[in-house]
Amino acid sequence: MNYLMVFIGGGLGSLLRFSLSQGIPNTRVYLPLATLLANVIACIVFAIVMTIIQHRGQFSEPLKFLLLAGFCGGLSTFSTFSNETYAMLKEGLHLYALGNILINLCLCLAVFYWFSK
Repeated sequence: MNYLMVFIGGGLGSLLRFSLSQGIPNTRVYLPLATLLANVIACIVFAIVMTIIQHRGQFSEPLKFLLLAGFCGGLSTFSTFSNETYAMLKEGLHLYALGNILINLCLCLAVFYWFSK
């Protein structure tokens, strides 16, 4: 059952990630907004689920697999983030690459900080 839940959640997360990449146009400033948004949404979902688990102590095991391993795993995109950042470095856009790293890291950590209160 857990494998099925991860499969379903992963499919839904991947579809949302693909939809974001298709729906958010590239901007003049080289910041991969679709990737950033996918990572932040995945962190929000993950943080909410973890907060519920910490406060209630119980959470449906299948739902946990669906949301955390499946949906968040399918939605968040470290490989795409790394590839886009590497492409910036190859193009000599070192400050953009650094900005991309800092924005992704800081926003995602801020989400966990915000929801852990």
